[in-house]
Amino acid sequence: MKILLPVDGSQVSLEAVNQVVRLIREGLKASVVLANVQEPASLYEMVVAHDIGVIERVSAEAGAHILAPAEALLKQAGIDFESEVANGDPAHTLVDILERYGCDMVVMGARGQGTLRSALLGSTSYEVLHAAGVPVMIVKLEEA
Repeated sequence: MKILLPVDGSQVSLEAVNQVVRLIREGLKASVVLANVQEPASLYEMVVAHDIGVIERVSAEAGAHILAPAEALLKQAGIDFESEVANGDPAHTLVDILERYGCDMVVMGARGQGTLRSALLGSTSYEVLHAAGVPVMIVKLEEA
């Protein structure tokens, strides 16, 4: 089994990583595809940077920085993984990654900061849940 594990740097996305580690330690045979999706550059950023290469490099570095804690958790647990930093609309790009890598499942965090239609889930997790052709596990943090 191959699991897509989107990471956005939030506490709940790291909790999703911990959930996958627990599942694999309990016997699930799986490898992981870690993914971070960077939003496209704004018009302002493109005008100020003058060089699309600078924007692409900064975006890739930001994505790698966000993935680093998740990669460390998976390495520590001895779990095989691949990583990808992509650019675009987060939900659509995650579905593209899911299909490209042939993932069988998505495990992702939900912050609950979306629109009214997704009041219980984050908007990205809501969109992935409905667009993915595979099971999607949504991880939420316990409320204090």
